[in-house]
Amino acid sequence: MRHFVSVRDVSDLSALLQSAHACKRDPLAHKTLGQHKTLGLIFFNASMRTRLSTQRAAQNLGMSVIVMNVGSEGWQLEFQDGAIMNGDKAEHVKEAAAVMGQYCEILGVRSFPTLKDREADYAERVMEGFVNYAGVPIVSLESATRHPLQSLADLMTIEELKTRPRPKVVLTWAPHVRALPQAVPNSFVEWMKVADVELVVTHPEGYELAPEFSEGVQVEYEQNRAFEGADFIYAKNWSSYQDYGTILSTDPEWMVTQEKMALTNEGKFMHCLPVRRNIVVEDAVLDSPASIVIREAANRVPAAQAVLQAILSSLPDA
Repeated sequence: MRHFVSVRDVSDLSALLQSAHACKRDPLAHKTLGQHKTLGLIFFNASMRTRLSTQRAAQNLGMSVIVMNVGSEGWQLEFQDGAIMNGDKAEHVKEAAAVMGQYCEILGVRSFPTLKDREADYAERVMEGFVNYAGVPIVSLESATRHPLQSLADLMTIEELKTRPRPKVVLTWAPHVRALPQAVPNSFVEWMKVADVELVVTHPEGYELAPEFSEGVQVEYEQNRAFEGADFIYAKNWSSYQDYGTILSTDPEWMVTQEKMALTNEGKFMHCLPVRRNIVVEDAVLDSPASIVIREAANRVPAAQAVLQAILSSLPDA
């Protein structure tokens, strides 16, 4: 594996999942694989689980880790080709990424969308800039349109807890007080489409995901109907793709409740966290045995470790 920015970078998903499970069973089995190698974690936006889990994963492999919060600790970067840099951007990604690549064997990059310019966001200028100019492998710690490390951990969790070969997995939109990116739902759908699951996406009309992600996916606008017989309920808010970045609804009826979970096949509740209690999901669900959000978050470490292990093993001097 050279880069990890989407599921398309994974040539053998089954093997990657097996590696993640192995990392969970014995985190230090390859504790010298990354010895004398450095992972740079470059954050354009805030992070908790992604930062901590990826750093822990790297340490389990013997890597050194450098963390940089670009917004508060570095120059403002320009990503537009041919830009006349007479504004607040002091450095171009062509130089910045290339320099970072001189200091680190692998770079992890996290960036969010503006939610103002759909074309620019979906062009993935930040992630693509690093892929094109860093000269080293890039791991997406979340981008404008995807969150593959989260999705790998999600799939790993489903594989651990499924009670039938092909479980029914429901991605449900939930209300939120802020306009949020489509990255997590986009990525979750993208990964579930290549996994052996029955995927159903449920949301109010107007919240359809981008065609490149939603093509071929069953969409159910009636949430209760979607929940029927489900093995896993994955709740997440996202803003509108069509009316880009806007909140079209805050309907509290879309909150995940015990009553709705009763429609499932003893379904498990999932969320990427952080989650707003009694807005996205009621306490009675989040605090119940059906909630697997902590296990899901814990799986971020072996998921990231499996990715780093695959990249390290492919480096020229491995």
